[in-house]
Amino acid sequence: MDRKEKVQRRLRRHKRIRKKIMGTAERPRLCVYKSLKHIYAQLIDDEAQRVITGVSTLTPKIRELIKNGGNKEAAKLVGKMIAEKALSLGIKKVVFDRNGFKYHGRIKALADSAREAGLIF
Repeated sequence: MDRKEKVQRRLRRHKRIRKKIMGTAERPRLCVYKSLKHIYAQLIDDEAQRVITGVSTLTPKIRELIKNGGNKEAAKLVGKMIAEKALSLGIKKVVFDRNGFKYHGRIKALADSAREAGLIF
């Protein structure tokens, strides 16, 4: 399977998922994206069409704690930080959007870490 086909399959999965889920102000969408070097997480209110908050391995606080942004340890740290930010904004429940990525590895590590830190999804 070549790279282009792999991306197209992920985008097809993403469309299928997004038909079913939507973030609101009370229960925003926790959208996760991963690249080879980094992982990103955002809380999105789809009704108002705005990003509430976001964290990634490029965030200065996280960058000083990790050596490599493309591994499970970095994903766990991002999950913990996004949960802390959400809780400080008074958000406890979210809708998880894995963005077409399969639920294993770094995506699963981020989700588990966010749940442990107090987010409900």
